[in-house]
Amino acid sequence: MTLLSFVEELPDTDQRLVVLNRTQPRQITDLLEATFPDRDVPIVEDSDATADENEVLLVDDDGVIAHTSLTALQEQLLIINSDAYRTGSIELEELELPDVLVEMEEVPFHLRGYPESDREKLVLIAVSRLIERRAWERGDGTLRSSFQQLSRIEDERGTREVYEAVAATDVDVHLYGVPDELPAPELSTVVHAGATEDLRRGWFVLFDPPDEAEEPIGLVAFEVDPRQWRGFWTTDEARFRRIVRYVERTL
Repeated sequence: MTLLSFVEELPDTDQRLVVLNRTQPRQITDLLEATFPDRDVPIVEDSDATADENEVLLVDDDGVIAHTSLTALQEQLLIINSDAYRTGSIELEELELPDVLVEMEEVPFHLRGYPESDREKLVLIAVSRLIERRAWERGDGTLRSSFQQLSRIEDERGTREVYEAVAATDVDVHLYGVPDELPAPELSTVVHAGATEDLRRGWFVLFDPPDEAEEPIGLVAFEVDPRQWRGFWTTDEARFRRIVRYVERTL
């Protein structure tokens, strides 16, 4: 068993994005299609006299799950690239993600990194940062994050700043990865270093709030081929607990 097992157990979903009454340039929907692969979340355009212009719906066969404007989707996701997160040009307190992205829970994504795609991996990066922000805002609980190579914490200014901010609260921060470079001692975290397949190829961000009544949230992904990831995120309590138990026992 590896972290990939949690992705493989998910059934395919019927979620899709519907762009209603588009008046904005076609280039915006081109960006949307480049960000969400059709094999995971198909995108269609439609018209509805009762809906606003440039409205985006996340739907499944049971109805509408979430909605947002195409303008908000553009500003919060489509015109952003992953470098914005690595360099720290997006501050934690500034982070906003559209509801149609956040609500894509337990969609088993298969996403490509650069150079195969300069958009798809952004989905996982953005949700990872959302989970980190929730930990920072709550200021307590436990955050477990895997980086594959621990050197990324020092090499990526944005990542370093995020974990400095979270570790400065009462959140119990655990970092996982291959120890090519250990985090600086002043970063108040617990480091779990090794070279197992999960540590070399896994990517997870798991936030467990201190109050049992609060909803946990976690992302899990696995590099199935070079620069190709399969992953998902969830707030399902039972699934989250199973993932945490696996991490605690094996990593």
